[in-house]
Amino acid sequence: MKGKARAIPPLDQARLESLALSYVARFATTKAKLISYLQRKIHERGDFENMDRLNIDIIVNKLVGLGYIDDFSFAQSRSTSLLNRGYGKRRIQQALKGAGIDEITRHELMPNEMEVRKSAVKLAKRRRFGPFHGRELIDEIKNRPSREKQIAAMVRAGHDFNTARTIIEAASKEELEAWLDRVEE
Repeated sequence: MKGKARAIPPLDQARLESLALSYVARFATTKAKLISYLQRKIHERGDFENMDRLNIDIIVNKLVGLGYIDDFSFAQSRSTSLLNRGYGKRRIQQALKGAGIDEITRHELMPNEMEVRKSAVKLAKRRRFGPFHGRELIDEIKNRPSREKQIAAMVRAGHDFNTARTIIEAASKEELEAWLDRVEE
């Protein structure tokens, strides 16, 4: 027979700060995500009577002051990463909002039209959509369900319908290059 389960000690301010430090050391995070993590740890311990004396805000503000948490840098990095993977504005907006980034920062970091178009083309290349599929375009145009699936995949990736349709229905890679050159700045 196995021994008794070890009792988990109640959280105090020092233990909570230690949890926060180890979390920040392992993951790039935001203030909102760290607050959520610490609240979850308190609830997991079932230590509800100590909740009033535990102050999460002091810990989070201390880590922000030390530079361990920087919401703007996190948002900039995440936005660039998603753009490089071929995602569109809507998907980037959702990811940043989900990470707890404020609306002003999200708006400030939204990609311009040229970046969005290049991102859409990257996604099409990676997924072999439109002129990147390697078959004759005539075959693809006749295959309406395939075209609709490709457009739907691009829309789910955060691109608007017109951008997706333009890329999927492009007759050649050169046509896409010309489309990229026509960006209104």
